[in-house]
Amino acid sequence: VRVVESGGGLVQAGDSLRLSCAASGSTGTITRMGWYRQAPGKQRELVATITNGGGSTNYADSVKGRFTISRDNAKNTMYLQMDSLKLEDSGVYYCNADYIFISTIRTSWGQGTQVTVSS
Repeated sequence: VRVVESGGGLVQAGDSLRLSCAASGSTGTITRMGWYRQAPGKQRELVATITNGGGSTNYADSVKGRFTISRDNAKNTMYLQMDSLKLEDSGVYYCNADYIFISTIRTSWGQGTQVTVSS
């Protein structure tokens, strides 16, 4: 399974942005997908996750009510709609996918897409 992010950019505080994560390969084995972010000098942190079929979602407290994670399984694509962006939302956003490989769970990471929120 491979994942590729897109949609990052430079926006102003209060603006919206939508990130996309396209999955390829054995997408039928994906169990969960998620968004993580990493700001300069900080550890990578969870932003949101969504299970296969979109039945269950989970958000970091810092983005609850502002970000929405979703999946379009027909397109093998996951999205992160980010509204009311804040300066502290800046960072590199990574997509990942947990998938079944033989009898184990593996994780595939994308290369990341930069999101910069300016004042």
